[in-house]
Amino acid sequence: MARPIKETPILYGSEGRQFEERMQNPPKVSSEKRAQIRKSYETVMKMMVN
Repeated sequence: MARPIKETPILYGSEGRQFEERMQNPPKVSSEKRAQIRKSYETVMKMMVN
């Protein structure tokens, strides 16, 4: 039987503001990095299928 899921902690003060800012403005990823991530993903997916 599965264990119960713990409650999600609530962020207050500066940690909460930093989290909100990061969610509103995610970091930009270069096209080269995005292509590398896509290639890695496709490689892993091929390994899973075969």
